[in-house]
Order: sequence, then C-alpha cells, then structure tokens
Amino acid sequence: MNAEVKTEEQKKKEVRNRRHFSIRLNVFFMLTFLLFSMLIVRLAYLQFVEGPSLKERQTSLITKGVSIPPIRGNIYDSKGQPIAYSISTQSLYFTLKTGMKQETAEALAAKLVKLFDEKGDKNAEPITAEDVVKAMDIKGRTHLPFQQRRIKSGLTKEEIAYLSEHRDEYPDVEIVEESIRQYSQERVAAQLVGYMAKMKGAKQNLDFYKKINEDQSDPALKYLDTEDVGYDGIELMYQKELRGLNGYKSYQIDSMSRIVGDMKLTKPVKGQNLYLTINRKVQLTAQQAILDQIATTRASTAKTLKDAQPTTGYAVAIEVATGKVVAMASMPDYDTNVWQGGISQEELDAITPAMGNGAIREVFPPYADPKERSQHPTSLVPLGSTQKPLTILTGLMEKLITPSSTWNDPGYFQFGRDGQAEVQNAGRAYNGSLTPTKAIAKSSNAFMAKMVGDALYKREGKKSVDIWDQHMKQFGLGVKTGSGLPKESPGIVDYFNSATRDSYQSAMIYASFGQQGKYTALQLAQYAATLASHGKRMKPLLVDHTTDAEGNVVTTMKPQVLNEIKLPDSYWRTIENGMAQVKVEGFDNVRYDFYRKTGTSQQQGVGKRKFVENAVFISFAPQDHPKLAVAVIVPDGGYGGWGAAPIARKIFDAYDAEVGLTDAGPRPPLAANAAIDMTQQP
Repeated sequence: MNAEVKTEEQKKKEVRNRRHFSIRLNVFFMLTFLLFSMLIVRLAYLQFVEGPSLKERQTSLITKGVSIPPIRGNIYDSKGQPIAYSISTQSLYFTLKTGMKQETAEALAAKLVKLFDEKGDKNAEPITAEDVVKAMDIKGRTHLPFQQRRIKSGLTKEEIAYLSEHRDEYPDVEIVEESIRQYSQERVAAQLVGYMAKMKGAKQNLDFYKKINEDQSDPALKYLDTEDVGYDGIELMYQKELRGLNGYKSYQIDSMSRIVGDMKLTKPVKGQNLYLTINRKVQLTAQQAILDQIATTRASTAKTLKDAQPTTGYAVAIEVATGKVVAMASMPDYDTNVWQGGISQEELDAITPAMGNGAIREVFPPYADPKERSQHPTSLVPLGSTQKPLTILTGLMEKLITPSSTWNDPGYFQFGRDGQAEVQNAGRAYNGSLTPTKAIAKSSNAFMAKMVGDALYKREGKKSVDIWDQHMKQFGLGVKTGSGLPKESPGIVDYFNSATRDSYQSAMIYASFGQQGKYTALQLAQYAATLASHGKRMKPLLVDHTTDAEGNVVTTMKPQVLNEIKLPDSYWRTIENGMAQVKVEGFDNVRYDFYRKTGTSQQQGVGKRKFVENAVFISFAPQDHPKLAVAVIVPDGGYGGWGAAPIARKIFDAYDAEVGLTDAGPRPPLAANAAIDMTQQP
C-alpha cells in the first residue's frame, strides 16, 4: 500500500518538475527574445537616430592634433641667387603615451642623452637628461596629452641613422623634418631683407600680428606661437606671401585627450618665393664703397674732409623709368643669421646699432654712450645744396624767376629788420652775375635765398610755407615714397616749426638752400629720379615678381607713377645745364656723362666742433636718356663732393658693368688708367 502511494507521489512530483522546467524554459526564451529585440532596436536607433551625431563626434576626435609650421618661401636677388632661404633640419619629437611613469621617462631620457653624446654634433651645446625630461613634459604642464614635444633640433646624420635602425627601441619618439631660415653670408641688403622672430613675441610688439588670428577657423592659416615670422624689412612686408600653409598632424583621442587611434598627416605647403629688384653685385659694391669711404674720410687730412668723423653711410640706386631699386645700402650692417635659435642679450646689444634700415628711417650712430649718441647726426640729415635744383624749379613754377633771370651775387644776402640776418655762400664766395643755371653750378646760397625763398615770402606772406610744402611733396620730400616698407619715415619737415618759432621769412630763406628739412636716402633717390624723368615720381619697386613652390609666376609687379609734374622743357634744361657743371670728385675718367648735385648740410656740432657737415649727393646718368638715379648720405662725412660722390661713382660703374647705362647693355669694367673718350664728358 505504502509503495503504491510513493509511486503515485513520485509521478506527481515528476509532472510538477516538468511543468516548472517548461515554464522556466519559456521564460528564458522570452527573456532572450526580449533582449535580442532590445538590442536590435538599440542598434537601429544608433544607426538611424544617433548615427549622424556619433559620426560627427568621431570626426571631431580625428581632427584633434598638432599644427606643423609652414615652409617659408625663399627670397632671391634680381638674377635668382638666394638671399634668404629655408633649409630642412631634422628634429626629434616625443609623443606621450597613456600611463607613462616618471621612471620610464627618466630611463628614456638617459638613453637619448647617451645617444646624443655618442652620435651628435660635438660642437653643439650638450643636452642633459634633466633637459630631456623637462621637454617631455609628462605631467602636461605646457602640453596637452596628444601634443608632441620637441626634444632636439638639428639631428646629425649619425643620430638619424641610429634612430631609424633602432626604431623599435624608441617607440615614443619620432623624427620630424622642419625648416630654418638662412641668410646669405655676403650680407646682401641685410636691413632691407629684414629678419624673423617667434610669433609669441611678434604679436605682442607689432600691430600686424596682434589680431591676425582673430576669426581664423582654418587651421592651415592660423599662426602658431612657436613659428618664426617676419619682423622687419621684406620678411615682414611680404609675410603673408612668404608664409605658406600649416601642415596638420591629427590623432583620434578619447575624452581625456589621450591618443587612441592612428596618426593622420597633412603636409605643410611652402610659401611663395620673392624675386627682388636688388642686383647683388651693385648692392655689394654700394655696401663696400660706403665702408671704404668712411675709412678714407676718417684718415684724410684734406680741408674738405679733415674735420669729418663719419661712422655710418647710406645709398640708394633706383632705375628712372621703372622705379626698381637695384641697391639699398645701410652701413654698417650685421649678419642676420644671428637670429637663428634665439639670441642673447649680449649679442642683441652688439647688433642693435646696425639693425635699423637707415636708408628709409632714422637710425642713430653707433656710439655706446646715449648722451654722445644723441649729439651726432642720425641717418636723417638736411639736403643741403642738393635742394637747389628743386628750389630753382619752384621759382620757375611760381614765376618768381625765368630761365634767363640774373642777379649779382656778392657772396651773401641780408634780410630781416635792418638787414641784421645774413645768408652766406661757402667761404662767402663772390659769384657775380648769376642766372638760375649758374646759381646751381656755383651752388649759390645767396641766389636761392634772394630770388626764390625771400621772393616767395614777400609775395605770398604766410601762405608761402604751404606753397613751398606742396612743391616739395610733389617730388617726394616730406612724404613716404610709397615703397611699402615697414617703419618708413616721411622725413622731418622743419619749415613749419621754423616759421612759427622764428619767422616765415627766415623759414623760406633757409629752406631755399636745404636747411629746413631732413630726409632719407630713399626719398633723395626718388627725388633725383623724378628730376631725371622730367616729373614722373615712380613708386619704388623692391620685388619684381613672385612664384609658387613649382616656379610658376604668381604676381608680377608693374611700374606705377605716383604723380606727375608737367613743366616746359626749358625748365628742365635750366636745372640740368647747371647740374652738368657742378664740380665733383671721384668721377675722373668715367665713360658716361651724368647730372649731379653735391650737398654739404650743416648741423650743430659736439664739443669743440661748432658745426658738423654732412656729405650728401644726388646724380643720374646718362644725360641723354637717364637710366639710373643714385643718392648718397654720409652723416658727419664732410663736403658732399668729396665725402659722398665717390660712393656714387662706384655704384654707377657697377651698374654699367652688370646691367648697362646704355641700350648696348653691360660693359666690362675699365682697366686702371684706361683711355677715355673725353668727348663724352660733361
């Protein structure tokens, strides 16, 4: 009986177990179905709803990376020889990997330093393990985790070869090609070409860079604090053309800015190349001629030079028809390669007197004592007698004189109340009867003062200063030349201040023979070229054309007339006939004729020297069809005909040999003591 009951119970229990198992199985299948259904729904949601946003997020992660500075374009002379150029250098960069410990970094640093010591440049400043660890910045004090850190620049071939062969032993470092700026060892137009500095400092000091990154979203155009940028001269003036486009090295990173994907590289684009109008040989001739003349003058015992103490000199040569500047010298100069890799305060102090381009702006002489320096002439000096051709033209234009007017020059001109003030010729020289032409040839201060300066004042009164100023500016005196060079000076006009301080009459009289305005060598060259062209004031051109990296011409600069002064031919002949007779030193045995005007402007002297005499000279050649105009300024250089003219002679000769002063083209330099056809002399 009991056995039957147990059997029955067992059967019921088995039935219940099977029922429970079936329920659990059904629940399992249902849960599995629900889970799969949810997964499918979620996948569909991700793909069709969140897909675009996830894709955008993925893209944003990929574009996180590091900009690579662009490769700067080169600067060439007029014949395609390099003056400033970018060369490649290999640098070692470190990439921080997630979780790197201090001990690991120090071990890598020690390993790299050992490599540098064995394979690196023995003359380079040694790098310590501490230097390397600091550059690695594993705590991210100066870099984001994904940003590469530069460990060393200028790797040697041995270092590069070793690192390439043992790449597996240095998984966290990478060799990157970069560019550095090199300048001609000949120092071709150093101040004109300019130099470069870090963007970080440039944006604090130059307005050009202060807002250049504002609203700039394109990473290829955004300036980097670590890149070198143009800071002066052509390097600054053509910064945008020379710069090129950034490269970009990007990584996929996580929310902690850690690298989680492969690197993608967009290479930088090289900037445009500039081809200057500067002729290398003419430029170098001008530079050396200034230095030679400074030495000659300081050693001379001649009456015209014995009291002169020049330390600087400036010269500009400009083509009359086009405005192309073939030479612009500011001496002494310096080696602009000193800026590579940073500069010490000692080095900066040493080059500071030579950094400024005195041919276009005011530069002080290289005296160490500031008080002494302030008492000597700067690069801006009065024109002196080089003013006189324009004074005569002004008198002709204002109908104060005619080409045939005459005045008996006793050697002086008295003016003011009861004739108490007096203007004298050099040495109070008596010149007798003078026409405007002879007044230029004799360089008569008295004629200019009486016949133009005083006459203009007596006719126009206070308006005379404004009338005078208008004529000066038409010829480029008292205004910028239009060159576009950074920091170019418009000169210093003093006749307005003099009229208020002294009298309008004295302002006009002293302005008439070149003592009321200080101008740059470039302004004087433009003025001389305007005389040579019979009234066309040309924009000075410094760049002939630009090309892209493949050599294709991008832009060609065209001559531009800034303004034109139309006058009767008789007016031009009046001044040219006078300029052809001006006595000048240093032009013996030339084979070209030329027009010229010397100038010896005076300024207050220092110590026992009551006056300082500045040597000034303008000229253009040849006479029948002027091709080149030259201006030279030698502050504290003595008489213009002796202290400045010989420099111009060497510039004309160099241009004749390189380009040619005639349509026949270049002519080889003459041998010493060669015979000259004197029928070609002025």
